Amino acid sequence: MEIILIGAIIIYILIYNNTIDKNKFLADNEQYMQVFREEDYTFLVYAKYGEDANADQLFMKRIMNTVIVFLVFLALLMSGGSSLDFINSQFFLNLVFASAIAFLTFKIPYFSLKSYYKQHLHEIDIMLPYYLKSLEILIQHYTVPVAIGKSIEDAPDIFKPGLRRMIDRINAGDSTVDPYMEFANTYPVRDSMRMMRLLYRLGIGSQEKKQDRLMMFSRTVSSLQNKARETKYKERLNHMEQQTMIMLVVTGVGVMLIILISMMRMFSI
Repeated sequence: MEIILIGAIIIYILIYNNTIDKNKFLADNEQYMQVFREEDYTFLVYAKYGEDANADQLFMKRIMNTVIVFLVFLALLMSGGSSLDFINSQFFLNLVFASAIAFLTFKIPYFSLKSYYKQHLHEIDIMLPYYLKSLEILIQHYTVPVAIGKSIEDAPDIFKPGLRRMIDRINAGDSTVDPYMEFANTYPVRDSMRMMRLLYRLGIGSQEKKQDRLMMFSRTVSSLQNKARETKYKERLNHMEQQTMIMLVVTGVGVMLIILISMMRMFSI
């Protein structure tokens, strides 16, 4: 126990005095730490903080916090124990418990990003038809991949990581429906699968077929926009009803309190 505690203090002092370059140490071992990185972590970071966020830096911060928590809990669990603890089952129990706490520390930021993304799926459901409408206008003048590339700059921020991933795969030579389906799986909202299939079909076939498919795409987008407007209207209506109900309850309670106070004054007289 004393050895671990002294070692941790020495390492902390060396890092604090810049004798050990923490950033260089993390950078040198980054390739090994990437094994623990979730596949959708970068996307979730961009979805919450925007593409200006440094996903790599946030991930390395998670690693550093995890290591610190592990060492601190291991030291606390073993405090008061003898050196024999290193060779009996108690040491291994402490090691497992500290590892579990460290694992939770590492995963909590990821779960928080995941939760934020799921909470905003409703907003994505409403934004998607309007983005597709702007994309439809571009498709009238450009091919589908070019139109997607030109739409990224003005697309909602939450769509940009998925759109860049999709266009990168298309530009790399993937002419299948997979890039479009990946986008639909990334944003699993109403009719996203069907819209991505229609978008894929727009990019293949002759010009005559493109016009027919574009008309079908346009009608479907217009239908989704109408549904989005209805959803917004219902949300506003529900919000107004809630506000009205709150006002009625507050007013009723206020009137009852005034009547009660008046009755108490009358009885006191």
